[in-house]
Amino acid sequence: MCTGRCARCLGISLLPLALTCTLANAFLLFPNFEYRYIIEGNVSRHAWVMSGLWGGGFMVFIAAKSFMSTSSKTGCCEFRTEMLCSTLYSAVALTGSTLCFMICCTGLVKGPLCAYKVTFSNKSQGLEWGYPLEQFSTREVNYLYNRTSWFTVCVEPHNVVIWNVVLFCILLALSGAEALLCVVQILNGITGCVFGPDVRNNKVGPV
Repeated sequence: MCTGRCARCLGISLLPLALTCTLANAFLLFPNFEYRYIIEGNVSRHAWVMSGLWGGGFMVFIAAKSFMSTSSKTGCCEFRTEMLCSTLYSAVALTGSTLCFMICCTGLVKGPLCAYKVTFSNKSQGLEWGYPLEQFSTREVNYLYNRTSWFTVCVEPHNVVIWNVVLFCILLALSGAEALLCVVQILNGITGCVFGPDVRNNKVGPV
């Protein structure tokens, strides 16, 4: 069946996307590949949620394995059962990738957690951890469109804004592609259930 081959192709396509999502989210936890920020708890909450690990990663990976097994089922009932299961897995993976997309979108707009310069009540200056780019965006244009703020607002970690923007954009692209492929598989699975093998060839044998 063409639907079985299509499911296998979709599964093969989803596997590297799920793996890359997992790696991208892991990198978000280690700005500049330094582990001390995660030990100190100075990592963005949207990275801590790890939506790229469980949403765009694990849930999509399980669905992809299910897609790849459908093409090996040749029996009528068995094939339809597998296609129905793959449709349900697709819905679960679609939920995971959509949640990953929404969380990453929020994290990208909010900006990274970083140390920035503040002036205290006694007029002395120091560093404070927070989300300064979120405050910057409410007063002026969003920081994403003002690249000067990428290098002037956050003091530590070094170049954390670029790190944050690049990885969240990668996660957005990957989770969006995963969601699209899952929608295709849902349609493919429904087609396989309705127009599966032996639908047109079932005949009553002679008595």
